[in-house]
Amino acid sequence: MLTYITRRLLLMIPTLLGITALVFFSMAESPGGIGGQLLSQIQFSRMTSAEAKEVREYYEKRYGLNKPAIVQYARWLNLISPIGYVQNEDGSLGAFGLKEPSLGESMNQHRPVIALLAESLPITLLLQAISIPIVYGYGVLTGIAAAQDRGGAYDKIIGISQLAAWSVPTVWAGVMLIGFLANRQYFGLFPASNLHEIDAMSMPFFPHFTPHGWDRGWLLDAIWHLVLPVTCLSYGGSAYLSKLTRASVLENLSADYARTARAKGLSRRVVLYRHVFRNSILSLITIAASILPAMIGGSVVVESIFSVPGMGKLLVDAVIARDRELVLAITFIGGIIGVLSTLVRDVFYAIADPRVAYD
Repeated sequence: MLTYITRRLLLMIPTLLGITALVFFSMAESPGGIGGQLLSQIQFSRMTSAEAKEVREYYEKRYGLNKPAIVQYARWLNLISPIGYVQNEDGSLGAFGLKEPSLGESMNQHRPVIALLAESLPITLLLQAISIPIVYGYGVLTGIAAAQDRGGAYDKIIGISQLAAWSVPTVWAGVMLIGFLANRQYFGLFPASNLHEIDAMSMPFFPHFTPHGWDRGWLLDAIWHLVLPVTCLSYGGSAYLSKLTRASVLENLSADYARTARAKGLSRRVVLYRHVFRNSILSLITIAASILPAMIGGSVVVESIFSVPGMGKLLVDAVIARDRELVLAITFIGGIIGVLSTLVRDVFYAIADPRVAYD
């Protein structure tokens, strides 16, 4: 197993190179190219021709915009590598050797990329930390219940509702939730954007009563703002997982070992949870490797709709601005999450099924 894990970790290197290279060269070949948005924001009309030329040359030298695309990509690889050329403040390269790896500086916001990620990544992780237990808890429980009531009223109702939920696009669902549940002309139950009210920092942490009435506090205010984004992130994955769980449990319920266990006098509950569900877990592990990257990809849409300042919204803004370092950094992190999810899936395969071996 250790040899397999080591080999898979080494294979991450060419995989991540391929992912980041594809994104970079797609961005480089798009209209305007890399840095076009940056240069377009500079007020060249207010400068003399000499000043405009000097400013343009400064930005081109600092970010290497005047270099061929392959050279720009190589400079970014050198930036994130612990071994390479030290990059000076003006964009020139210094001595070769060991150095501190860096994700660079945002071309549009002129801030270190690591600082931007430190602000947005915890928000995205918070959304995922709330959504994933909901997806798995609701999906698995409703799938098992539907399998137990095969052909019954519950099975039909939950099957139709889950199929309908899986068919609804996240963009449409988000717009409908804002249009009805957040719109004061209809229900106005939830806020439409952000994670807190403007005065949230002055709120106490826990909800409490004051002489002026009920104060929901910082914690309840955050939960109130997260309801709609978490709903958008969760409903599709839970519907898919529910249908998958139902099919897997039904398949194992009709297997010979399940009939043998029932013939020996074991209760239906013991057969279902101790034998059938354990063998059904393999299919759930398979889909787990794709649900997490899919939810992170879905957070791009959800965070943009609800103006949540997470990595998804940061990526959209970076793509619009053709922010090379920021786009590549987020792609790099997303690639690592995707590859590690597949590796964790394979490890859990071996834990759940002793017949699986990678030696």
